[in-house]
Amino acid sequence: MAVLLLAEVNNGELSLDATAKAVNAAKALGDVTVLAAGGSAAAAGEAASKIEGVSKVLVAEDESLGHRLAESTAALIVSLADGYEHIVAPATTDAKNVMPRVAALLDVMVISDASGVVDGSTFERPIYAGNAIQTVKSNDAKKVVTLRTASFDAAGEGGSAPVETISVPASEGLSAWVEDKVAESDRPELTSAGVVVSGGRGVGSEEDFALIEKLADKLGAAVGASRAAVDSGYAPNDWQVGQTGKVVAPDLYVAVGISGAIQHLAGMKDSKVIVAINKDEEAPIFQVADFGLVADLFQAVPDLTEKLG
Repeated sequence: MAVLLLAEVNNGELSLDATAKAVNAAKALGDVTVLAAGGSAAAAGEAASKIEGVSKVLVAEDESLGHRLAESTAALIVSLADGYEHIVAPATTDAKNVMPRVAALLDVMVISDASGVVDGSTFERPIYAGNAIQTVKSNDAKKVVTLRTASFDAAGEGGSAPVETISVPASEGLSAWVEDKVAESDRPELTSAGVVVSGGRGVGSEEDFALIEKLADKLGAAVGASRAAVDSGYAPNDWQVGQTGKVVAPDLYVAVGISGAIQHLAGMKDSKVIVAINKDEEAPIFQVADFGLVADLFQAVPDLTEKLG
């Protein structure tokens, strides 16, 4: 069986972590061909060719594929679909925009956020905020799947797959780029960071969220937030971790002032080590934490930050 995997390409560069994890999952389905598409994608294609388990890399470069335009990318994938039984991608923001369009154009179902591969037709995915695992079997001739990267280890490097540049179908002009508004940060990207420090409603204000950021900077970590903190205006939307936010599985997750609602746990419970700081000893977060500190965060976090210095 052949698999076409849409690589995660941002501004011409390969998101290695997300793509390598998706490759590792897709290897169970058959020979993996990686598609690197974008306004500029040659460098991303070369990087993808070095991932272990990749059989071939297709590079598609065209202005219509730039700026994360989903319509043109979906049309490109459909034009290549005849040779593949599985069309997969990491379950990133971009792929969640592209893959349902691919499925609609092919008139098949989309299996989203798969956390396990049982066989070529059967996949596992979390439901009910991660409290249950649903097994889904598809009888479609082509399976369109997004893969939850937090559930898979990254494939190693050291491969040497051939790279082929392909032509791009003419754009139908269904969408056009107007502008990008990008938040710049020197911190690691939240979904691929090895360490994440998150704050919740207990932090109390946007100003006091600086405590979380200072601790994260000491640890070289990404900053996260609970939905309660985001809804209260303490942190921006793209920091939200949870069922309606981002799913993370870092080596270390530090939850500060977070009670531990099931919606938040769904986004971080696969973390290797979980540390919780909360003044409420009955907070649900302590049920999943490997290490818990019952303390006032306004005293504990500055003390910890100082000692790390």
